[in-house]
Amino acid sequence: MSFILFPLLFVFAFAVHPGLLTPHRLSETELIVRAHHNALLAFGHVLVLFDAAILIVVTLGLMRILDRTSAAWAGFAGAVLTVISAIALGAEKGAECLTISALDTLPEAQFTQMMPGLVVIFSHQGWMILVMGVLLLAVGLSIQAVGLLVTGAIPRWQAALLLGVWLMGWPDGEEIVALAGSILLAMALIPLGLRIISGQKRLKHELAALSA
Repeated sequence: MSFILFPLLFVFAFAVHPGLLTPHRLSETELIVRAHHNALLAFGHVLVLFDAAILIVVTLGLMRILDRTSAAWAGFAGAVLTVISAIALGAEKGAECLTISALDTLPEAQFTQMMPGLVVIFSHQGWMILVMGVLLLAVGLSIQAVGLLVTGAIPRWQAALLLGVWLMGWPDGEEIVALAGSILLAMALIPLGLRIISGQKRLKHELAALSA
């Protein structure tokens, strides 16, 4: 289920961004204004926060697939980097989207007074720079994708589509590109998830038949 849910939640989260068909890079102030009182966007960001946990399950699942191949090292190395990125992703969405949602409860005048504080959060000042670890997501999944591609542990077209993760790190304001990347991930991971579920059901039926 994680293979299925992970890309679909990203597809939804990117699809609800305003101005999707008029891409242009946004400043930190513009990002804050865009998120202010935008309940649908806030919901999408909360889903990404939970998706960070699902990402850990996904990368460990890919590592298990590679464990049975000569590229087991790629599965492990990729998982380490991806888990770090998942922690950074959760921290980023927690600090940004949850903060905005809390401040949305303030009167407009007080929210405006909070703008300097929000700008330093969104520009990743101080220890917030650690959330840039989210960039390791593309590196980690790519290492695993190359391992899967070389070994043929899954259909090679699926392994190649995993490289679409590089599109998901596109700058804010150009989420149409990130949406395309998440769709490529969905095309790669959903069939894999369905195949695993189907295999588990078939195994259960076979075990039931044997026990009978």
